[in-house]
Amino acid sequence: MDKDTDLNNLRHSLAHLLAAAVLELYPDTKNSIGPSIENGFYYDFEFSSPISDKELPKIEKVMKKILQTWSGFEHKEVSEKEAKDFFKDNEYKKELIEEIVEKKEKITLYTAGKFTDLCRGGHVESARDIKPEAFKLTHIAGAYWRGDEKNKMLTRIYGLAFNTKEELNTYEIQIEEAKKRDHKKLGKELDLFTFSELVGAGLPLWTPKGTMLRDVLDNFVWELRQKFGYERVDIPHITKKDLYEKSGHWQKFKDELFKIETREGHTFVMKPMNCPHHVQIYDRKPWSYKELPQRYASTTKVYRDEQSGELSGLSRVRCITQDDAHVFCRHDQVKQEMKNIWTMIETFYSAVGFTLTPRLSLHDPKQMDKYLGDEKIWQKAEQELRELVKEKGVNAIEAPGEAAFYGPKVDFMGNDSLGREWQVATIQLDMNMPVNFDLTCTNEKGEKETIVMIHAAIMGSIERFLSVIIEHFAGAFPLWLSPVQVKIIPIGEVHIEFAKKVSESLKSAGIRVEEDFSDEGFGKKVRQAKVDKIPYFLIIGDKEIEADKVTLESRDKGNLGQISTEDLLSKLTEEISNKS
Repeated sequence: MDKDTDLNNLRHSLAHLLAAAVLELYPDTKNSIGPSIENGFYYDFEFSSPISDKELPKIEKVMKKILQTWSGFEHKEVSEKEAKDFFKDNEYKKELIEEIVEKKEKITLYTAGKFTDLCRGGHVESARDIKPEAFKLTHIAGAYWRGDEKNKMLTRIYGLAFNTKEELNTYEIQIEEAKKRDHKKLGKELDLFTFSELVGAGLPLWTPKGTMLRDVLDNFVWELRQKFGYERVDIPHITKKDLYEKSGHWQKFKDELFKIETREGHTFVMKPMNCPHHVQIYDRKPWSYKELPQRYASTTKVYRDEQSGELSGLSRVRCITQDDAHVFCRHDQVKQEMKNIWTMIETFYSAVGFTLTPRLSLHDPKQMDKYLGDEKIWQKAEQELRELVKEKGVNAIEAPGEAAFYGPKVDFMGNDSLGREWQVATIQLDMNMPVNFDLTCTNEKGEKETIVMIHAAIMGSIERFLSVIIEHFAGAFPLWLSPVQVKIIPIGEVHIEFAKKVSESLKSAGIRVEEDFSDEGFGKKVRQAKVDKIPYFLIIGDKEIEADKVTLESRDKGNLGQISTEDLLSKLTEEISNKS
C-alpha cells in the first residue's frame, strides 16, 4: 500500500470517527456519507436542530475521547434485509443499500468501537495510526443530499487530517496565506472583475484592467502560435444539436448544455466546446496531403450549465473563455506538431514562473463504454504520447481513466508559489473524431486517408487560469503582465504639466500608464499605488523637473533613484521583452 493510499485510509477512518462523535452527542441525528477528500475528510448529517461552527471544538473533543476506545475496523458482509434492518430509521443509508443491490455488489458494514457504518472499506489497520494532534475540524457548510438541489439540504462537517502534527501545522499556515491571496478578494481589491446578481452566478464581468490582463495573456499565446503557422478562425456561440450528436458530445454532456428552442421548433445549444466547429471548417473542402497540417486557433467563450453549488469565483464558472486550437494532420506529422505545442506551453509557463511536470491521462480499458472508438485506436494514440514523452527526455506519471472521452492527453501540472499543484495546460490526441466526421486528405497515391486531430489549449480556461495566477502572484503581477505598468505621481499641481509629458512619452512607446492627478495628498497617492500593486511608480517634483528626470520607485526594490525618461523607457522595454 503506497503513502497516498495510507493517508486516504486515515482520512476515511476519521470520517467514521466524526460520525461516531456526532451520534454520541446528538443521538437523533441521521448520518449519510463521509468520504476522504484532498487534505482531509467530511461527513454529511441531518440534524434535528441546526448546529454552528461553535460546536466543532466539542465534537472534536469527543472524537479524541472515542479514539482511545478504538483498536481497529472489523468488517462484516450482510444481506440486504440485515442492512436495511440495521439502518431502519435512516433513509439515506437505505437508498445507498438499494444502489449497492442494483449494482450487484457486496453489502459490507464496518465497526470500530461501538460505531458501525455502511462502507466499502479503506481504513487504517490500527486506530493507533490516527494521531489526535494531527487532525482538526474546520468548518460547517450546507450540502444537498447527493449534490442534487431537489433533495434535502444536509449539514456537512469538514476536517483536516495528516500523518503528523507538523504536516497539519504547515498546511494551516499555507491556508492562511491562501486566504490573503484569494483571487475573489484580490479581484475586487484590484478592480479586475465583478459579478452581478442581475447577470447571474458564474458569469464574471471584466473591468478595463481585468480585460487588459486577459488580452495580454491571449496576445502572448497568439504570438507563440503564429511562429508555428497557426491561423485564426472564428465560430458562432450557438449550434444545432445535430453537430454534437455527430461528434458524440450530445450523448455524454446533454444534461450540462444550455438549450435554445427556436420559433420554428428547432433545438440549438450554447456551445460547450469548440472542436466540432473547427472540424466543420476543416471539412469545408477536400485537402491534399501537401496542404497539411492545417492549424486553427480561436479564443472564444463556451457555456456549461454548472450547478449553482459548484460555482466558485473564477475557478468554476458557466461562461468559459478558451484559447483553443486544433491541428489537422497526418499520422507521421503528429509527433512534430505535439512537440511544437509542448514548446509553446513551456515558453508560456516559464514567463509566469511555473515549472511543469507532464502527466499522461489515459483511458480505462475496463470501461470502454465511457469513450469513443475502440481499444485498438486508443492503444495506438496512447503509444504516440508515450513516445513523445520519451523523446522529450522526461518522466510522466500515467493516470488511467483520466483521458478525455475522445482521446488520451498530456496534462501539464505546475506548482504555484504556495506549492499547490494545478493542471494548467493540455495536449490531446484525437483519432476518434476524425473517424466520426470522416475527415480525410488525399495521399500520394491519390487515395483518401483518414487524418488525426490534435486539441491544444495553453491556458485552457482563461477564467480558471487567472484564478490560479492571481493567487500565485498575490496580485503583484510581473511588469509584462500587469494591467497598469507604471503610475505617475506629481507631488503638486505645478508638476502636472511635466508629468503629462513623461506620460505621453511612455504611452507612445506602448507602456501601460496611469496618472494620479487627483487632489489627494502625496502620501496617500503613494500608499494607493502600493495597495494597487503597480510594478513601478514615478515621483515628479521640483528636483525632478530641474534635472529633467523622474524618481523611480519599484514595488519590489523600493527607491531606485532618479532616471531620465529615455533610460527609463529602455529599462522598461527590456524587462517587458524578457518577460522577467
